[in-house]
Amino acid sequence: MPNKDNIFFKKKILIYGLGKSGLSSYRFLKKNNKIYLYDDNKIKNQNLDIQKKIIHYKNIIHTKIDFIIISPGIDINKCKLKNFLKRNFSKIHTDLDVFYNYNKKNKNITITGTNGKSTTVKIIHEVLKCQKIDARLVGNIGNPILSEKKITPKTVFIIEASSYQLEYSKIFKSHIAAILNISPDHLERHGSIRNYIKAKFKLIKSQTKKDITFLNTNNLFIRRYLSSQKFLSKIIKINKKVRTKVLKKIHNTNFLSDGNKENLSFVFEIAKKMKISKNNLFKALNEFNGLDFRQQVIFKSQRLTIINDSKATSFSSAVSILKSITNVYWIVGGQAKKGDKFLLNKNECKNIKAYIFGKNKNLFKNELKKKIDYQLFNNLKSSIKKVLIDIKKNDENQKKHIILFSPAAASFDSFKNFEDRGNYFNYLIKGMLDVK
Repeated sequence: MPNKDNIFFKKKILIYGLGKSGLSSYRFLKKNNKIYLYDDNKIKNQNLDIQKKIIHYKNIIHTKIDFIIISPGIDINKCKLKNFLKRNFSKIHTDLDVFYNYNKKNKNITITGTNGKSTTVKIIHEVLKCQKIDARLVGNIGNPILSEKKITPKTVFIIEASSYQLEYSKIFKSHIAAILNISPDHLERHGSIRNYIKAKFKLIKSQTKKDITFLNTNNLFIRRYLSSQKFLSKIIKINKKVRTKVLKKIHNTNFLSDGNKENLSFVFEIAKKMKISKNNLFKALNEFNGLDFRQQVIFKSQRLTIINDSKATSFSSAVSILKSITNVYWIVGGQAKKGDKFLLNKNECKNIKAYIFGKNKNLFKNELKKKIDYQLFNNLKSSIKKVLIDIKKNDENQKKHIILFSPAAASFDSFKNFEDRGNYFNYLIKGMLDVK
Protein backbone atom coordinates (compact mmCIF):
# COMPACT_ATOMS: atom_id res chain seq x y z
CA MET A 1 0.00 0.00 0.00
CA PRO A 2 1.12 3.64 -0.42
CA ASN A 3 3.52 5.08 2.13
CA LYS A 4 5.13 8.45 2.77
CA ASP A 5 8.50 7.34 1.35
CA ASN A 6 6.92 6.81 -2.04
CA ILE A 7 7.50 9.45 -4.72
CA PHE A 8 3.92 8.99 -5.96
CA PHE A 9 2.40 10.10 -2.64
CA LYS A 10 0.35 13.26 -2.12
CA LYS A 11 1.21 14.53 -5.59
CA LYS A 12 -0.70 16.13 -8.45
CA ILE A 13 -0.72 13.52 -11.20
CA LEU A 14 -2.02 13.71 -14.76
CA ILE A 15 -2.93 10.31 -16.22
CA TYR A 16 -2.83 10.59 -19.99
CA GLY A 17 -4.66 7.81 -21.87
CA LEU A 18 -7.68 6.06 -20.37
CA GLY A 19 -7.38 2.56 -21.70
CA LYS A 20 -6.69 -0.47 -19.48
CA SER A 21 -3.35 0.72 -18.11
CA GLY A 22 -4.51 4.31 -17.60
CA LEU A 23 -7.62 3.34 -15.67
CA SER A 24 -5.71 0.84 -13.53
CA SER A 25 -3.17 3.60 -12.75
CA TYR A 26 -6.03 5.87 -11.71
CA ARG A 27 -7.60 3.27 -9.41
CA PHE A 28 -4.21 2.55 -7.86
CA LEU A 29 -3.15 6.17 -7.27
CA LYS A 30 -6.40 8.01 -6.54
CA LYS A 31 -6.52 7.37 -2.79
CA ASN A 32 -3.37 9.32 -1.90
CA ASN A 33 -2.98 11.79 -4.77
CA LYS A 34 -4.76 14.58 -6.61
CA ILE A 35 -5.57 13.00 -9.99
CA TYR A 36 -6.39 14.59 -13.33
CA LEU A 37 -7.49 12.45 -16.28
CA TYR A 38 -7.12 13.14 -19.97
CA ASP A 39 -7.54 11.25 -23.24
CA ASP A 40 -7.28 12.47 -26.84
CA ASN A 41 -10.62 10.82 -27.59
CA LYS A 42 -14.01 11.47 -26.05
CA ILE A 43 -14.44 9.21 -23.02
CA LYS A 44 -17.33 6.77 -23.33
CA ASN A 45 -17.01 5.64 -19.72
CA GLN A 46 -19.96 7.14 -17.85
CA ASN A 47 -18.52 6.50 -14.37
CA LEU A 48 -19.25 9.74 -12.51
CA ASP A 49 -16.05 9.55 -10.47
CA ILE A 50 -13.98 9.33 -13.65
CA GLN A 51 -15.94 12.07 -15.43
CA LYS A 52 -15.27 14.46 -12.52
CA LYS A 53 -11.52 13.91 -12.85
CA ILE A 54 -11.31 14.63 -16.59
CA ILE A 55 -9.56 17.92 -17.31
CA HIS A 56 -10.01 19.98 -20.48
CA TYR A 57 -6.79 20.21 -22.48
CA LYS A 58 -6.87 24.04 -22.42
CA ASN A 59 -6.72 23.92 -18.61
CA ILE A 60 -3.78 21.54 -18.42
CA ILE A 61 -1.11 24.17 -19.12
CA HIS A 62 -2.43 26.28 -16.22
CA THR A 63 -2.44 23.39 -13.74
CA LYS A 64 0.53 22.47 -11.55
CA ILE A 65 1.44 18.85 -12.32
CA ASP A 66 4.08 16.83 -10.45
CA PHE A 67 3.94 13.67 -12.58
CA ILE A 68 2.45 12.54 -15.88
CA ILE A 69 1.57 8.84 -16.17
CA ILE A 70 1.38 8.15 -19.88
CA SER A 71 -0.20 5.15 -21.58
CA PRO A 72 2.17 3.25 -23.89
CA GLY A 73 -0.06 3.73 -26.94
CA ILE A 74 0.47 7.51 -26.91
CA ASP A 75 3.11 8.92 -29.24
CA ILE A 76 4.33 12.16 -27.67
CA ASN A 77 5.24 13.49 -31.12
CA LYS A 78 1.74 13.11 -32.54
CA CYS A 79 -0.74 13.44 -29.65
CA LYS A 80 -2.84 16.49 -28.71
CA LEU A 81 -0.61 17.32 -25.74
CA LYS A 82 2.68 16.96 -27.63
CA ASN A 83 3.96 20.47 -26.83
CA PHE A 84 3.01 20.16 -23.17
CA LEU A 85 4.67 16.74 -22.91
CA LYS A 86 7.89 17.91 -24.55
CA ARG A 87 8.12 20.82 -22.11
CA ASN A 88 7.50 18.46 -19.19
CA PHE A 89 9.33 15.38 -20.43
CA SER A 90 11.16 14.88 -17.10
CA LYS A 91 7.78 14.41 -15.37
CA ILE A 92 6.65 11.59 -17.68
CA HIS A 93 6.45 8.10 -16.14
CA THR A 94 4.61 4.86 -16.87
CA ASP A 95 2.62 2.32 -14.89
CA LEU A 96 5.84 0.25 -14.82
CA ASP A 97 7.47 3.06 -12.84
CA VAL A 98 4.57 3.24 -10.41
CA PHE A 99 4.65 -0.53 -9.99
CA TYR A 100 8.40 -0.60 -9.30
CA ASN A 101 8.20 2.28 -6.86
CA TYR A 102 5.74 0.32 -4.70
CA ASN A 103 7.20 -3.16 -5.21
CA LYS A 104 10.99 -2.77 -5.31
CA LYS A 105 11.55 -5.85 -3.16
CA ASN A 106 9.46 -8.19 -5.31
CA LYS A 107 11.40 -10.17 -7.87
CA ASN A 108 10.38 -9.44 -11.44
CA ILE A 109 11.26 -11.20 -14.68
CA THR A 110 10.82 -8.87 -17.65
CA ILE A 111 10.79 -10.04 -21.26
CA THR A 112 11.02 -7.86 -24.35
CA GLY A 113 11.91 -8.38 -28.00
CA THR A 114 10.24 -8.05 -31.38
CA ASN A 115 8.71 -11.53 -31.56
CA GLY A 116 7.76 -14.22 -29.06
CA LYS A 117 7.27 -12.07 -25.94
CA SER A 118 3.73 -13.18 -25.12
CA THR A 119 4.44 -16.87 -25.63
CA THR A 120 7.65 -16.73 -23.58
CA VAL A 121 6.14 -14.92 -20.59
CA LYS A 122 3.17 -17.28 -20.64
CA ILE A 123 5.45 -20.33 -20.58
CA ILE A 124 7.56 -18.89 -17.75
CA HIS A 125 4.37 -18.14 -15.81
CA GLU A 126 3.19 -21.74 -16.23
CA VAL A 127 6.60 -23.10 -15.21
CA LEU A 128 6.70 -21.01 -12.03
CA LYS A 129 3.12 -21.96 -11.12
CA CYS A 130 4.08 -25.62 -11.50
CA GLN A 131 6.75 -24.98 -8.84
CA LYS A 132 4.00 -23.52 -6.56
CA ILE A 133 5.43 -20.01 -6.85
CA ASP A 134 3.01 -17.08 -6.50
CA ALA A 135 3.64 -15.83 -10.05
CA ARG A 136 1.70 -12.97 -11.66
CA LEU A 137 1.58 -12.50 -15.44
CA VAL A 138 1.29 -8.78 -16.25
CA GLY A 139 2.18 -5.99 -18.64
CA ASN A 140 1.74 -5.83 -22.37
CA ILE A 141 0.13 -9.29 -22.47
CA GLY A 142 -3.13 -7.73 -21.33
CA ASN A 143 -3.34 -7.65 -17.53
CA PRO A 144 -2.37 -4.15 -16.25
CA ILE A 145 0.46 -4.40 -13.76
CA LEU A 146 -1.26 -2.11 -11.24
CA SER A 147 -4.41 -4.22 -11.10
CA GLU A 148 -2.78 -7.02 -9.07
CA LYS A 149 -4.08 -7.60 -5.53
CA LYS A 150 -2.91 -9.51 -2.44
CA ILE A 151 0.78 -9.09 -3.21
CA THR A 152 3.18 -10.67 -0.69
CA PRO A 153 6.99 -10.42 -0.42
CA LYS A 154 7.17 -13.81 -2.19
CA THR A 155 5.12 -12.72 -5.21
CA VAL A 156 7.09 -12.89 -8.47
CA PHE A 157 6.03 -10.77 -11.44
CA ILE A 158 6.50 -11.94 -15.03
CA ILE A 159 6.26 -8.85 -17.19
CA GLU A 160 5.89 -8.53 -20.95
CA ALA A 161 7.30 -5.11 -21.83
CA SER A 162 6.91 -3.37 -25.18
CA SER A 163 9.30 -0.79 -26.62
CA TYR A 164 6.57 1.81 -26.04
CA GLN A 165 6.44 1.09 -22.30
CA LEU A 166 10.22 0.99 -21.91
CA GLU A 167 10.76 4.19 -23.92
CA TYR A 168 8.85 6.34 -21.42
CA SER A 169 9.84 4.54 -18.20
CA LYS A 170 12.19 6.43 -15.88
CA ILE A 171 12.72 4.36 -12.71
CA PHE A 172 11.58 0.83 -13.56
CA LYS A 173 14.19 -1.89 -13.03
CA SER A 174 14.11 -5.61 -13.72
CA HIS A 175 15.92 -8.22 -11.63
CA ILE A 176 15.92 -10.76 -14.46
CA ALA A 177 15.62 -9.34 -17.98
CA ALA A 178 15.66 -10.82 -21.46
CA ILE A 179 15.71 -9.50 -25.01
CA LEU A 180 14.57 -12.39 -27.19
CA ASN A 181 15.32 -10.88 -30.60
CA ILE A 182 15.19 -7.61 -32.50
CA SER A 183 14.09 -6.91 -36.07
CA PRO A 184 12.76 -3.67 -37.61
CA ASP A 185 9.36 -2.91 -36.06
CA HIS A 186 7.36 0.12 -34.91
CA LEU A 187 9.67 2.40 -36.92
CA GLU A 188 6.73 4.69 -37.66
CA ARG A 189 6.73 5.40 -33.91
CA HIS A 190 10.43 5.30 -33.05
CA GLY A 191 11.67 6.93 -36.25
CA SER A 192 14.66 4.63 -36.81
CA ILE A 193 15.87 1.13 -36.03
CA ARG A 194 18.50 2.59 -33.68
CA ASN A 195 15.85 4.39 -31.61
CA TYR A 196 13.83 1.16 -31.49
CA ILE A 197 16.86 -0.83 -30.29
CA LYS A 198 17.69 1.88 -27.74
CA ALA A 199 14.15 1.66 -26.32
CA LYS A 200 14.50 -2.13 -25.93
CA PHE A 201 17.91 -1.81 -24.27
CA LYS A 202 16.57 0.66 -21.68
CA LEU A 203 15.49 -2.51 -19.90
CA ILE A 204 19.17 -3.46 -19.54
CA LYS A 205 20.60 0.03 -19.01
CA SER A 206 18.52 0.46 -15.84
CA GLN A 207 19.82 -2.71 -14.18
CA THR A 208 22.39 -2.95 -11.38
CA LYS A 209 25.30 -5.32 -10.72
CA LYS A 210 22.95 -7.57 -8.76
CA ASP A 211 20.70 -8.13 -11.80
CA ILE A 212 20.84 -10.64 -14.65
CA THR A 213 20.27 -10.22 -18.38
CA PHE A 214 19.70 -12.86 -21.04
CA LEU A 215 20.45 -11.77 -24.61
CA ASN A 216 20.13 -13.56 -27.94
CA THR A 217 23.59 -12.82 -29.35
CA ASN A 218 22.81 -14.70 -32.55
CA ASN A 219 20.72 -11.66 -33.40
CA LEU A 220 22.77 -9.13 -35.38
CA PHE A 221 21.06 -6.02 -33.96
CA ILE A 222 21.53 -7.22 -30.36
CA ARG A 223 25.13 -8.26 -30.94
CA ARG A 224 26.09 -4.92 -32.49
CA TYR A 225 24.41 -2.80 -29.83
CA LEU A 226 25.86 -4.91 -27.03
CA SER A 227 29.41 -4.39 -28.35
CA SER A 228 28.93 -0.61 -28.45
CA GLN A 229 27.64 -0.14 -24.89
CA LYS A 230 28.56 -0.87 -21.28
CA PHE A 231 26.09 -2.47 -18.88
CA LEU A 232 26.24 -3.13 -15.14
CA SER A 233 24.20 -6.33 -15.00
CA LYS A 234 25.54 -9.84 -15.45
CA ILE A 235 24.93 -10.67 -19.12
CA ILE A 236 24.29 -14.27 -20.12
CA LYS A 237 24.48 -14.86 -23.86
CA ILE A 238 21.88 -17.16 -25.38
CA ASN A 239 23.49 -18.34 -28.61
CA LYS A 240 22.88 -22.08 -28.70
CA LYS A 241 19.84 -24.05 -29.79
CA VAL A 242 18.08 -26.36 -27.36
CA ARG A 243 19.66 -29.79 -27.69
CA THR A 244 17.79 -32.47 -29.62
CA LYS A 245 17.78 -34.90 -26.70
CA VAL A 246 16.14 -32.21 -24.56
CA LEU A 247 13.51 -31.48 -27.23
CA LYS A 248 12.65 -35.20 -27.30
CA LYS A 249 11.37 -34.84 -23.74
CA ILE A 250 8.80 -32.29 -24.93
CA HIS A 251 5.75 -33.91 -26.50
CA ASN A 252 3.96 -30.72 -27.51
CA THR A 253 3.32 -29.52 -31.07
CA ASN A 254 3.47 -25.90 -29.87
CA PHE A 255 7.26 -26.16 -29.91
CA LEU A 256 7.81 -27.27 -33.50
CA SER A 257 8.59 -23.85 -35.01
CA ASP A 258 12.05 -22.29 -34.93
CA GLY A 259 10.65 -19.26 -33.11
CA ASN A 260 9.25 -21.27 -30.22
CA LYS A 261 12.44 -23.33 -30.00
CA GLU A 262 14.28 -20.03 -29.63
CA ASN A 263 11.83 -19.01 -26.90
CA LEU A 264 12.55 -22.32 -25.15
CA SER A 265 16.25 -21.55 -24.89
CA PHE A 266 15.39 -18.52 -22.74
CA VAL A 267 12.85 -20.46 -20.70
CA PHE A 268 15.44 -23.12 -19.78
CA GLU A 269 18.01 -20.53 -18.65
CA ILE A 270 15.52 -18.52 -16.61
CA ALA A 271 14.14 -21.70 -15.04
CA LYS A 272 17.67 -22.61 -14.00
CA LYS A 273 18.14 -19.23 -12.30
CA MET A 274 14.79 -19.63 -10.55
CA LYS A 275 15.81 -23.14 -9.39
CA ILE A 276 12.84 -24.85 -11.03
CA SER A 277 12.95 -28.64 -10.79
CA LYS A 278 13.29 -30.50 -14.11
CA ASN A 279 10.12 -32.45 -13.37
CA ASN A 280 8.10 -29.26 -12.97
CA LEU A 281 9.76 -27.65 -15.98
CA PHE A 282 8.93 -30.46 -18.39
CA LYS A 283 5.47 -30.95 -16.87
CA ALA A 284 4.66 -27.31 -17.59
CA LEU A 285 6.10 -27.48 -21.12
CA ASN A 286 4.18 -30.61 -22.04
CA GLU A 287 0.92 -29.15 -20.71
CA PHE A 288 1.36 -25.75 -22.35
CA ASN A 289 -1.65 -25.01 -24.58
CA GLY A 290 -0.23 -22.08 -26.52
CA LEU A 291 -1.89 -18.70 -26.92
CA ASP A 292 -4.75 -17.68 -29.14
CA PHE A 293 -3.65 -16.36 -32.53
CA ARG A 294 0.01 -17.27 -31.98
CA GLN A 295 0.70 -20.13 -34.41
CA GLN A 296 -2.58 -21.61 -33.18
CA VAL A 297 -3.86 -24.74 -34.93
CA ILE A 298 -7.61 -24.17 -35.33
CA PHE A 299 -8.35 -27.13 -37.63
CA LYS A 300 -6.57 -30.39 -38.34
CA SER A 301 -7.53 -33.38 -40.46
CA GLN A 302 -5.52 -36.09 -42.19
CA ARG A 303 -4.83 -33.85 -45.18
CA LEU A 304 -5.36 -30.27 -43.99
CA THR A 305 -4.03 -28.12 -41.15
CA ILE A 306 -5.16 -24.53 -40.62
CA ILE A 307 -3.04 -22.23 -38.47
CA ASN A 308 -4.22 -18.86 -37.14
CA ASP A 309 -1.17 -16.68 -36.51
CA SER A 310 -2.95 -13.32 -36.50
CA LYS A 311 -0.47 -12.00 -33.90
CA ALA A 312 2.25 -12.01 -36.59
CA THR A 313 2.51 -8.30 -37.33
CA SER A 314 5.84 -8.28 -39.19
CA PHE A 315 7.67 -10.40 -41.75
CA SER A 316 10.14 -11.63 -39.13
CA SER A 317 7.34 -13.07 -36.98
CA ALA A 318 5.83 -14.87 -39.98
CA VAL A 319 9.21 -16.23 -41.13
CA SER A 320 9.60 -18.15 -37.87
CA ILE A 321 6.78 -20.53 -38.76
CA LEU A 322 7.24 -20.46 -42.56
CA LYS A 323 10.69 -21.99 -42.09
CA SER A 324 9.29 -24.96 -40.17
CA ILE A 325 6.41 -26.08 -42.45
CA THR A 326 5.99 -27.13 -46.11
CA ASN A 327 3.28 -27.05 -48.79
CA VAL A 328 1.99 -23.76 -47.38
CA TYR A 329 -0.87 -21.58 -48.58
CA TRP A 330 0.16 -18.34 -46.89
CA ILE A 331 -2.52 -15.67 -46.36
CA VAL A 332 -0.71 -12.37 -45.83
CA GLY A 333 -1.59 -8.67 -45.75
CA GLY A 334 -2.69 -5.70 -43.69
CA GLN A 335 -1.10 -2.41 -42.68
CA ALA A 336 2.52 -2.74 -43.77
CA LYS A 337 5.20 -1.67 -41.30
CA LYS A 338 7.85 0.89 -42.15
CA GLY A 339 11.24 -0.67 -42.94
CA ASP A 340 9.97 -4.27 -42.77
CA LYS A 341 11.77 -6.76 -45.05
CA PHE A 342 11.07 -10.37 -46.05
CA LEU A 343 14.40 -12.13 -45.50
CA LEU A 344 13.78 -15.66 -46.82
CA ASN A 345 15.48 -16.37 -50.17
CA LYS A 346 13.80 -17.86 -53.25
CA ASN A 347 15.01 -21.41 -52.51
CA GLU A 348 13.47 -21.27 -49.04
CA CYS A 349 10.10 -20.33 -50.56
CA LYS A 350 9.66 -23.20 -53.03
CA ASN A 351 6.81 -24.76 -51.09
CA ILE A 352 4.98 -21.50 -50.33
CA LYS A 353 2.13 -19.85 -52.25
CA ALA A 354 1.17 -16.35 -51.10
CA TYR A 355 -2.38 -14.97 -51.07
CA ILE A 356 -2.02 -11.23 -50.49
CA PHE A 357 -5.07 -9.26 -49.31
CA GLY A 358 -5.94 -5.73 -48.25
CA LYS A 359 -5.37 -2.09 -49.19
CA ASN A 360 -1.57 -2.43 -49.01
CA LYS A 361 -1.40 -5.51 -51.21
CA ASN A 362 0.92 -3.85 -53.75
CA LEU A 363 3.51 -3.16 -51.02
CA PHE A 364 3.51 -6.84 -50.10
CA LYS A 365 3.61 -7.84 -53.78
CA ASN A 366 6.76 -5.75 -54.32
CA GLU A 367 8.46 -7.40 -51.34
CA LEU A 368 7.52 -10.98 -52.29
CA LYS A 369 7.28 -11.03 -56.08
CA LYS A 370 10.80 -12.26 -56.86
CA LYS A 371 10.62 -15.04 -54.29
CA ILE A 372 7.08 -16.46 -54.06
CA ASP A 373 4.20 -17.24 -56.40
CA TYR A 374 1.41 -14.89 -55.34
CA GLN A 375 -2.17 -13.80 -56.02
CA LEU A 376 -3.84 -10.52 -55.01
CA PHE A 377 -7.21 -10.04 -53.28
CA ASN A 378 -9.22 -7.11 -51.99
CA ASN A 379 -10.09 -8.69 -48.65
CA LEU A 380 -9.47 -11.62 -46.33
CA LYS A 381 -12.68 -13.44 -47.26
CA SER A 382 -11.91 -13.62 -50.98
CA SER A 383 -8.34 -14.81 -50.29
CA ILE A 384 -9.59 -17.70 -48.12
CA LYS A 385 -12.11 -18.72 -50.80
CA LYS A 386 -9.36 -18.90 -53.41
CA VAL A 387 -7.06 -20.88 -51.11
CA LEU A 388 -9.76 -23.51 -50.63
CA ILE A 389 -10.37 -23.69 -54.40
CA ASP A 390 -6.64 -24.16 -55.07
CA ILE A 391 -6.33 -26.86 -52.41
CA LYS A 392 -9.24 -28.73 -53.95
CA LYS A 393 -7.53 -28.57 -57.38
CA ASN A 394 -4.24 -29.82 -55.97
CA ASP A 395 -5.75 -32.51 -53.78
CA GLU A 396 -5.03 -35.23 -56.33
CA ASN A 397 -1.35 -35.32 -55.33
CA GLN A 398 -2.30 -36.67 -51.86
CA LYS A 399 -0.11 -34.10 -50.11
CA LYS A 400 -0.82 -32.61 -46.72
CA HIS A 401 -1.84 -28.97 -47.10
CA ILE A 402 -1.28 -26.16 -44.59
CA ILE A 403 -3.25 -22.92 -44.62
CA LEU A 404 -1.24 -20.35 -42.70
CA PHE A 405 -2.90 -17.08 -41.74
CA SER A 406 0.16 -15.09 -40.71
CA PRO A 407 -0.53 -11.51 -41.90
CA ALA A 408 2.99 -10.11 -41.29
CA ALA A 409 1.34 -6.72 -40.80
CA ALA A 410 -0.55 -4.55 -38.37
CA SER A 411 -4.32 -5.01 -38.34
CA PHE A 412 -5.49 -1.41 -38.13
CA ASP A 413 -6.34 -0.98 -41.82
CA SER A 414 -9.44 -3.17 -41.37
CA PHE A 415 -9.61 -4.39 -37.75
CA LYS A 416 -9.48 -3.05 -34.19
CA ASN A 417 -6.53 -5.26 -33.28
CA PHE A 418 -4.96 -8.64 -34.01
CA GLU A 419 -7.55 -10.40 -31.79
CA ASP A 420 -10.40 -8.91 -33.83
CA ARG A 421 -8.62 -10.01 -37.01
CA GLY A 422 -7.98 -13.50 -35.64
CA ASN A 423 -11.59 -13.96 -34.56
CA TYR A 424 -12.81 -12.88 -37.99
CA PHE A 425 -10.51 -15.42 -39.67
CA ASN A 426 -11.91 -18.17 -37.39
CA TYR A 427 -15.45 -17.06 -38.22
CA LEU A 428 -14.77 -17.25 -41.97
CA ILE A 429 -13.10 -20.66 -41.69
CA LYS A 430 -15.97 -22.01 -39.60
CA GLY A 431 -18.48 -20.86 -42.22
CA MET A 432 -16.56 -22.17 -45.22
CA LEU A 433 -15.52 -25.51 -43.76
CA ASP A 434 -18.33 -25.98 -41.25
CA VAL A 435 -15.66 -26.28 -38.55
CA LYS A 436 -17.10 -26.89 -35.08
